[in-house]
Amino acid sequence: MRSAITRQSEVLAAEVVAVLTEAMATLRDIWEEIGIPEEQRLERTRTAKKHIQELLVEMVKEEEGLKAHLLKSIELCQQKLHSLCKDLQLEPLETEEEGTILEREKSLRTRVEVLLKQRRDRKEELKNLQEQEQDLCDLLCTAPFAIDAKAVPSLEQLDRYRRHLASLAAEKERRQEEFVRSRRQIILLMEELDHTPDTSFEQDVVDEDVEAFCLSTDNLAALQELLRQLEARRALNEAACAELRSRIKMLWERLQVPVEERESSAVHVPGCRARTRKALQLEVERLEELKLQNMKAVIQAARAELADYWDRCRYSQEQKEAFSPYYDEDYTETLLELHDTEVVKMKNYYEAHKDLFEAVQKWEQNWNLFLELERKATDPSRFTNRGGSLLKEEKQRSKLQKVLAKLQDELEKKIQAWQQEHQTAFLVKGQQFMEHVKEQWQLYHQEKEKEKQERQLKRSRETEAVDGSTSLMPSKRRVLGPHTPGKLRPPQTPSSVPTTVPQPGCREQNKENMARQHGSALSRGCTPAAPAQHGLGVSSVPSTYSAFTRELSKASTSDTVLNSTATADCP
Repeated sequence: MRSAITRQSEVLAAEVVAVLTEAMATLRDIWEEIGIPEEQRLERTRTAKKHIQELLVEMVKEEEGLKAHLLKSIELCQQKLHSLCKDLQLEPLETEEEGTILEREKSLRTRVEVLLKQRRDRKEELKNLQEQEQDLCDLLCTAPFAIDAKAVPSLEQLDRYRRHLASLAAEKERRQEEFVRSRRQIILLMEELDHTPDTSFEQDVVDEDVEAFCLSTDNLAALQELLRQLEARRALNEAACAELRSRIKMLWERLQVPVEERESSAVHVPGCRARTRKALQLEVERLEELKLQNMKAVIQAARAELADYWDRCRYSQEQKEAFSPYYDEDYTETLLELHDTEVVKMKNYYEAHKDLFEAVQKWEQNWNLFLELERKATDPSRFTNRGGSLLKEEKQRSKLQKVLAKLQDELEKKIQAWQQEHQTAFLVKGQQFMEHVKEQWQLYHQEKEKEKQERQLKRSRETEAVDGSTSLMPSKRRVLGPHTPGKLRPPQTPSSVPTTVPQPGCREQNKENMARQHGSALSRGCTPAAPAQHGLGVSSVPSTYSAFTRELSKASTSDTVLNSTATADCP
């Protein structure tokens, strides 16, 4: 079906024909009415035709020129589109063959305009990105992004470029923070060390225009190196000041400097500035001068300090005597230096093994407390105390035994680890400590055994004395029957002896009961009285249990007849 526009065009064309036909008919009528001859009318008709034909030819020519122009424009647009797609790195666009020439031309021209705008936008963005990159590269001293500035960048290239700039901006922030932080520390260290910037780089670092500092990797490395050097100088200053302060305090102690003079000293000035170090050095020099003037007192103070470390390190007498300058009485500077060196040596040795020495000290403190409680346990006067002190002492003794056992186990592990690490024995007073502990327990048990023997010796003498006195009494002791133990019949006549002497065995039994009340660990029941000893007076008491048994053996072979009451059973 033809469109309405086509029909309208045909109608207009027919109307043009009708207009021409009507115009020519009108011209012929006019010419005839005028009386123009036929030949002239024919000529005029030819002229009108020529004009009309030329007009139409011109019109056709113009329209054909328009057509050619549009076709040329289509061709150029296609070429431009191809070039733009290539520049923009796009896939080639398919040209539309449908539609009129005018429609095709307009469509292609529109596409060309769109791609031209994209190219302009990309070039403009590339230019902006390059300007931003230039600033960052100048600040960070880095190479620019690899991209052809003359070519049109692709979308992927622009995206990578943007991400590259974002990473540069982040790196700038990181380096800026590092620079500001390091710069602040450097300025503080320079002030503390009284250091004036003496190089162009140091001056750039402390310059107030922070943004002007080039944040290159080389500059940041140099910045860190400067910071490290300043910190090293401060560390040396701190160590030097600490050494000076320690030296001053040591000299104070050795020279017995008054407290009020110490409080006003430069040693209390904090920090390690150059002027502080200088003041400390001057104080040391002043005290050293005083030390030279009071050499004997200073050496004696050094010896007291050395003796204190010897005691802390549990040195034996042989180890102490190995340091012969300790006994030298020629008080010279050389002698003092020897003592100072030995003090430093002992101090370092103690500090290196402080935990072990403190553990040894803890064991010894608990051991001494344990021995003190054992001594109190054998003190008869302890029974006069009231308020439950005996029960508390027993609990404390029991607790101390557990503590000592635990401390010994811990010490044994620590000492084994120490000996494995140092490949040498751990000595306390010239003896391996665990052997020392074992020896202390042996001495303790030997002392307990000695006390037991002395108690047995004492009971034997008391029994002998009682037996001897009983044998001299004129009264007769009635033998008790099996059914009346411990009872004495009353006298049958007024003339009988009113009292009887207690049996020696019973008296000893009472003594044993008293001993049990006093904490003795004797078994229940009576102990037979020991035979009387001849020739053993109070002044000839054997000093040991072995001597006592020898004397007892000699007495048992003599002709002495023992009183029968000495072996009587206890009622």
